[in-house]
Amino acid sequence: MARWTIDEPATLDFDGAVALRATLVAGSVSVLATDERPSLTVAEVRGQPLTVTHEAGMLTIGHERLLEGVLGWFGASRVRADITVTVPRECPVTLNLVSADAVVSGLAARTSIKSASGLVTLDGVTGAVDANTVSGAVEAQGLDGSVAFTSLSGDLSLAGGTLARLAARSVSGRIAADVALGAAGRIEVNTVTGEVTLRVPDSTGARVSLNSAAGEINSTFAGLDRDARPAARHLSGRLGDGSGRLAVQTVSGGVTLLHRPGGAREDGGAGGTTTPRTEK
Repeated sequence: MARWTIDEPATLDFDGAVALRATLVAGSVSVLATDERPSLTVAEVRGQPLTVTHEAGMLTIGHERLLEGVLGWFGASRVRADITVTVPRECPVTLNLVSADAVVSGLAARTSIKSASGLVTLDGVTGAVDANTVSGAVEAQGLDGSVAFTSLSGDLSLAGGTLARLAARSVSGRIAADVALGAAGRIEVNTVTGEVTLRVPDSTGARVSLNSAAGEINSTFAGLDRDARPAARHLSGRLGDGSGRLAVQTVSGGVTLLHRPGGAREDGGAGGTTTPRTEK
């Protein structure tokens, strides 16, 4: 096993990487796909040295005392590192973050992220994404795979790409997704007070079920059945061949379902606007 202790800016190269695990308190981590040798660039480190190990292709990066257990969190406010890691496209990545921001780009393997309050940005990730935050937001574009998102108050914003599945749960965070569904794809969103906005191509095939106890339900798709009661609002029906599923459940959050002319956007943009009809 190779091991390094880094307390100043440095660059390391590795023979290979079959998995990456990084643990940071504050600062930033960028994980980029590469066809070259995997590498680590440390732009800044303070408070504690970074410990880097490389064993049987497993690359582990973190602050030594933090990796030793709970006692390592004392004095964490003085700990910071800014790092960039390049790994093969098929390398699974696990990030454990407190307030550090993260950027993940170009990966095709599983990406697992746990964050308290940092901003997570995903770009062109085509593998499975599993993100858990407390108040941290997740922003992504050009995804092509599946996304599982769980948060207390963090927001989720997805733009562009095609998803096989989106499973999102949040108490008060906003969920916004402008994506296409793959064949028999599924979107399932649950919030308490968080607003939900979904935009899918008008060629989407899915069974729709939108429910809110107290929030408004808006849609630009025609032909969906509406049911408004004093304690519940419901919009349901079938789009296209009904092969997929699009379901939203909220307590008091509003729900908006928009259609986008044509197929999946390649630029990740929002396209034109359409005025939704409102179910009150």
